[in-house]
Amino acid sequence: KQWYQRRVAITAGGKPKTAGVNELKFQRSIQSVAEERVGRACGGLRVMNSYWVGQDAVYKYYEVICVDVAHKAIRRDPRVNWICEAVHKHRELRGLTSAGRKNRGVGKGHRHTKVIGSSRRANWKRRNTLSLRRYR
Repeated sequence: KQWYQRRVAITAGGKPKTAGVNELKFQRSIQSVAEERVGRACGGLRVMNSYWVGQDAVYKYYEVICVDVAHKAIRRDPRVNWICEAVHKHRELRGLTSAGRKNRGVGKGHRHTKVIGSSRRANWKRRNTLSLRRYR
């Protein structure tokens, strides 16, 4: 079995245009998947970031930087103790690491206009919602 979920073709009605299964691509990078797997396996550590270390014909290898938030040296260091706050639990699962932000399209400049409004869904909703005053 493959590591990704297969989309199955629908048979009970519906238009064929939306039933395609062949040209679907996974929308996140392998690096963000690697971060997610490490985050799930090491629940007590916080995933800070990751970087590419090598690849062969089958696999890509990434080194994932994890932080032990219970360690006193981390808690006392003002440069890194921001990651000890509860709001940073499982950043990798919410697309807040560098690789995850790239997949979400978060950034500055003309290439990142699709996510103004915090997400693609919020951006689409804002542009497609008609807002009318109560008394006109």
